[in-house]
Amino acid sequence: MEPLEGMDAAFLSLETAATPMHVGAILVLDPPEGTRSLFSPSTRFAQVRRVVSQRLGVVPPLRQRALRVPLGIHHPVWVDDPDFDLDDHFFRASLPWPGGSRELDAFAASIMSRRLDPDRPLWEMHLVEGLEGERTALIAKVHHAILDGVSGASILAAFLDLNSRARVAELPSGRWDPDPLPTNTQLLRHAAASLTHQPGVTLSTVQSGVEAVADLGTHNRRLRDRGEQPPPAFFSATRTSFNGAVSNRKRFASMSVPLEDVKLVRHVFGCTVNDVILAAVAGGLRGLLHSRGETPDAPLVAMVPVSTRPAGEEGALGNQISAMVVSLATDIEDPVERLLSISAGANVAKEHEQLHRGRLVGEVAQLAVPAMTTRLARAITTTKLFDRVRPPANVTISGIKGPTFPLFCAGSRVAAMYPVGPIAEGVGVNITILSYLDQVHFGLLSCRKLLPELDGLATEIDDALGELVGCALDAQGATG
Repeated sequence: MEPLEGMDAAFLSLETAATPMHVGAILVLDPPEGTRSLFSPSTRFAQVRRVVSQRLGVVPPLRQRALRVPLGIHHPVWVDDPDFDLDDHFFRASLPWPGGSRELDAFAASIMSRRLDPDRPLWEMHLVEGLEGERTALIAKVHHAILDGVSGASILAAFLDLNSRARVAELPSGRWDPDPLPTNTQLLRHAAASLTHQPGVTLSTVQSGVEAVADLGTHNRRLRDRGEQPPPAFFSATRTSFNGAVSNRKRFASMSVPLEDVKLVRHVFGCTVNDVILAAVAGGLRGLLHSRGETPDAPLVAMVPVSTRPAGEEGALGNQISAMVVSLATDIEDPVERLLSISAGANVAKEHEQLHRGRLVGEVAQLAVPAMTTRLARAITTTKLFDRVRPPANVTISGIKGPTFPLFCAGSRVAAMYPVGPIAEGVGVNITILSYLDQVHFGLLSCRKLLPELDGLATEIDDALGELVGCALDAQGATG
């Protein structure tokens, strides 16, 4: 038995029917090259399934269950699932005609709306046929308790290749022979042994919390002395029509933009790629609010997850993440001024985040009793709390740097990869971004009740980036 730690356990206990805590990726696959292209869809399904089956052993949690301790008195534990069957996790589907991006997005929304079965290993994959151009798609869905964005990219790579010829995976030595599931008595004994160390952990957490609050207060005073505005606080975001109690019905929209456009804006205005992405989303949300006739009384703010994973541990499982809150400067009309304001705000938010690196949140999550956390999450959902109070942020925006070289899956070249992040209570939209080859791929997930016109938001974001590119070209021309 291996206990879930900190944030891993929190993602499991905070999950509700309205807020399933899984992440996903949608891989669009070109037809196989050469004679492979003559294979029937059934053969293609068998090929991909075989690759997944052969490499499962590389990622042990994919054959493990998160077994809950009776009464929820301590964190769940990872145990090998003696009843594991790949057919419970790998599925085949086909899109309706014409098999375009709209049909794929709708299918992905239905997949991401459903919770994973808690009595099985927490993942599933869907091989989707019927895409236009004889393409297929592979949709992977994995619980956040297993991975974060950085480790998720590494896990996905275990099932991919660098060329069209599938490699032979280096599997752990020895035969996989799972033990029977532990009894409730064994789980309670394990919990009792772990709880004996809790007083010392509690004292350390309290001390760490006091130090973190003091450090942040000192840093805020220094910022004001420098004439800079401290970053927004969690739960200080203004209310909008897409912030509120979320439902279990989701929408998904995908879009892609040229990486060279993002790099052009970054180069001309002296900011980062993430700054440009935040500014494009800010412009898109500003356009969405205008179409809804809304004028918020303050700039929107984004919750931006940040990896705290040390260099060299990118492939390690679990969650090593923190988060910063960044103003999106949606009250500024000029797109370049908005970008520069976001860039300055992001730099300050990074300084803030560096002071705590998520240690306080992780330690509190480690102390939290699952039974209480689960009841709290259900109470928030049942009472629709965020229909009455400020949300933790207006939007979640997460960026992942992907490979600059082509990847293959069972002989098929990966043409695009769209990431999918979870939706939190009060925050009706999650926008996750992944760069791959020469494109930046956006995966937008929203609560259908709060933000049904998600395609419109994607168009607004595309237009906002186009506006920034136009400004960059004008600035280049003026200096050239």
